[in-house]
Amino acid sequence: MKRAAALFASVLLSATAWAQVPVPAAKQTKPTVLVGATLHVGNGQVIEQAAVAFDNGKITYAGPATSFKGTAHETVNVAGKHIYPGLILPNSQLGLTEIESVRATLDQREVGNFNPHVRSVVAYNTDSDITPTLRSNGVLLAQVTPVGGMVSGSSSVVQLDAWNWEDALVKADGGIHLRWPSMLVAGDNSPAAQQRKQARDNALNELETLLGDASVYLKQSRDRENLKLNSLGGLFDGSKRLFLHADYGKEIVEGVRFAKKAGVKNIVIVGGGDALVVADFLKENNIPVIYSGVHALPARAGDDVYLPYKMPGLLQQAGILFCLDYDASLHGTRNLPFIAGTAAAFGLTKEQALSSVSLNAAKILGVEDKVGSVEVGKDATLLVSEGDLLDMRTNKVGLAFIQGRKLNLTDKQQYLYEKFNGKYEQGK
Repeated sequence: MKRAAALFASVLLSATAWAQVPVPAAKQTKPTVLVGATLHVGNGQVIEQAAVAFDNGKITYAGPATSFKGTAHETVNVAGKHIYPGLILPNSQLGLTEIESVRATLDQREVGNFNPHVRSVVAYNTDSDITPTLRSNGVLLAQVTPVGGMVSGSSSVVQLDAWNWEDALVKADGGIHLRWPSMLVAGDNSPAAQQRKQARDNALNELETLLGDASVYLKQSRDRENLKLNSLGGLFDGSKRLFLHADYGKEIVEGVRFAKKAGVKNIVIVGGGDALVVADFLKENNIPVIYSGVHALPARAGDDVYLPYKMPGLLQQAGILFCLDYDASLHGTRNLPFIAGTAAAFGLTKEQALSSVSLNAAKILGVEDKVGSVEVGKDATLLVSEGDLLDMRTNKVGLAFIQGRKLNLTDKQQYLYEKFNGKYEQGK
């Protein structure tokens, strides 16, 4: 009994020490090489018996171990394991929302219907208890996205191991989020329906005016800066993306045509429930999709019950660039790799499924030059798993690096496991 009590105490003390969010990792100080694992590059390529070397936070080699000629590297033997690029979570309120029932922990929306100048990243909380649970499953980057209103504000891409939001930034204010108003049921002429139609028309007119004013404002010399109009500037020169949140096919088409008429260059559909229905239109206009509904019920009673599972594979066949997000719940976003795993079971190959949460996401978010695949010159943001990262049975991330910095992968879930495991060990 004394031995069991001592074991329980040691486990509890250890778990308590890690109950808080781990301290961000120190900067890489010496070159490192991972040797012997199967490398899943992220672009569809798989290399057996690979080596991945990185120095000063950048990948310097990624290929067969037999061809690696580096010297003075710290060698890490990962034989029999798998190396993957860090996964990317798009369209997330990570760091903006903590506990839904506690108002003081919610900072994901602003008052008003048109807030293009709102920068969500300045409210990003690097000490969120949720963040470590994502890292231990392989999610190492996220798009911090505002909600609320018709124009919610700008999103930024962050890496998930930082002291503050400035340190976390990978790409600042890369896109403006527009939530397209729902269309009304045809033939409904009730007073309530007429009021909703009028409100929708007013909102679209106001949006058209806002985009028109911004286009004119940016072409003129000016003594004072208008933050709201200035924030829209990147939409007209292509340096920012318009993330158009829409699901219904007609709404997708209407929203894209509206944006193009206003002069918007780069458009991304978020949600995309009917993306397959308008696939030809999306392909013709070179518009990618952040698909949100893999683990959802079909939208229509007559749909194939497995259609949401099959949708990524069907989008792949249609030639549409897409990535996957997880919109069921913020606390469930750590399951992003398993969403991709579902898609792999219903039409995608394993490597295509991996790309849907890595390189494809990087391309859609405009950060493919830095992350998304394990290639020379990119950030050393990668991980090592004992087995298939997309399978919840074998996803066991033992090592993870962000910009070459080795992460502490302890999280609150692990703390709770150790706490209660110690409790039952005590009774043996």
